[in-house]
Amino acid sequence: MDTWLPQEVIRHKRDGLALSTSDIQRFVSGITDGSLSEGQIAAFAMAVWLKGMVLEERIAFTAAMRDSGQVLKWELPGPVVDKHSTGGVGDFISLPLAPLLAACGCYVPMISGRGLGHTGGTLDKMESIPGYRVMPDPDLFKKVVADVGCAIIGQTGDLAPADKKLYAIRDVTATVESIDLITASILGKKLAAGLDVLIMDVKMGNGAFMTKVEAAQQLAESIVAVANGAGVRTRALVTDMNQPLARSAGNAVEVEEAVALLKGEVRSERLWEITLAIAEETLVEARIESSREAARQKLLEAWKSGAALQKFEQMVTALQGPADFTSNMDKYLPRAPIVKPVYAEKAGVVEEIDSRNVGLAVVALGGGRRRPTDLVDAAVGFTKLAFPGEAVDASHPIGVVHAQTEQQADDAALALRTAYRLGAAEKLPGMAALPAVYQRV
Repeated sequence: MDTWLPQEVIRHKRDGLALSTSDIQRFVSGITDGSLSEGQIAAFAMAVWLKGMVLEERIAFTAAMRDSGQVLKWELPGPVVDKHSTGGVGDFISLPLAPLLAACGCYVPMISGRGLGHTGGTLDKMESIPGYRVMPDPDLFKKVVADVGCAIIGQTGDLAPADKKLYAIRDVTATVESIDLITASILGKKLAAGLDVLIMDVKMGNGAFMTKVEAAQQLAESIVAVANGAGVRTRALVTDMNQPLARSAGNAVEVEEAVALLKGEVRSERLWEITLAIAEETLVEARIESSREAARQKLLEAWKSGAALQKFEQMVTALQGPADFTSNMDKYLPRAPIVKPVYAEKAGVVEEIDSRNVGLAVVALGGGRRRPTDLVDAAVGFTKLAFPGEAVDASHPIGVVHAQTEQQADDAALALRTAYRLGAAEKLPGMAALPAVYQRV
C-alpha cells in the first residue's frame, strides 16, 4: 500500500527539513497530473518561501520541473541560446534581443512567460500582435526556429507543465520572491528547451522582485550553479531596475517601442545598453565571438544593417502575424480611446521613480493580472515616461496615459504622479548615475 502523503511533504518543508529527491519528484508529478489541490500547491510554495531549500533540493526540484513534460532536442547548425529576465517594468529586451542574436548566427527558441505581479510578461506583449501564434504546435515552433533563427512563444502544455501551474499560483499567493521557486521556475522551462547557452538578466531595484544587490547576486549565483550543473553554459548579469527600463510600460505600447528600436530609434539608452550587454555575453558563451568587444561590433552591424529587424519581421510572419506588421503598426496594434499627458504638480527635475508603483498602475489599468484568469488589455499603459535627471514642467509631462475610460486615466495619472519624486537641482546625480549593469556572475 502506498503511504506517501503530500501533506507530509508540506509539513516537512514547513518544519524546515530537507526533502528527498523522491518526495520532490512525486510532489511535482502531483502538480502535473492534477492529483494535488491548488491549496496543497499553495501551501508547499509558502513553506518553501518561508524555509528555503538547500542546493541539492533546488537541483532536484529544477530537474523535476524540467522532466514534468517534453524535453526538446535540436539538430541545428548553430548554438541554441536564450535569455531570461526576472522581470521588470518597461522591460521588453527579449523582443529586440531574439532577432539580434538570430542575425548573428544563433538559434533562439525563446519560451516566455506572462506578467507576474507588477512586472510585464513577454508573452502578453507578443499577444498584442493580431494573428501571432504565441502557442504554436511543436512542429511549427521547431520549423520557425530552424528557418528564421528565433521564435518567441509561450509555454506549451508539453514543456514544463508543472511550472505553468505553479507559476500562476505563485502570482496570487505572495510567493513570487523565493530564490528556490524562481530558480526552479526559470530553469525548468529553459532546460526543457534544450539550450546550449543561457544568459540570466537578474533585475535589482525598486521595480524588481529583488530590491537589494545582495539578493539579486544570490539568485544569479543560484541559477548559474544549478544550470551549469545541468550541462547548460550559463552566465548572469545583475542589472538595474530602479527606474522603468523603457519609455513605455504596457503591452502594445512596448511592442511599438521595441520595433522602433529595431528600426534604429533608441528612446532608452539604458534598455539598449542592457540589451547589448546580454547579447555580448551570449555570443561569447556560444563561442561565436571570443570577446565582448568583438561581439558588440557584430551586434551593432546586425542592428544598423536592418538584419535584426528583418529577423523580427520573418518571425512574426512565420507565426502567422501580419507580414507588414513592422511597417504598419498603427494599423494592427490595439489603441486605447483615452490618451492624455500626465503633468507633475510642480516643475522640477525627476530625482527618483518608484518603478513598482508604475507597474501596479499598469495592472490597475487592466494591462496586468490580479488573478491568473484575468484577461489583459493590450492597449493600456504609459508612454513617453520621463527618466531621472530630466526636467518636467507644464510643457513636459512625466508621461502619457493610455486608458479605456476617463476615470481610469485619472486614477492612473494620480498613481504615476505618486510614483515620481522631483527635485529642484539643475542636474541630479543619484538614480540617473546608477550603472545599468552592476555585476557579471
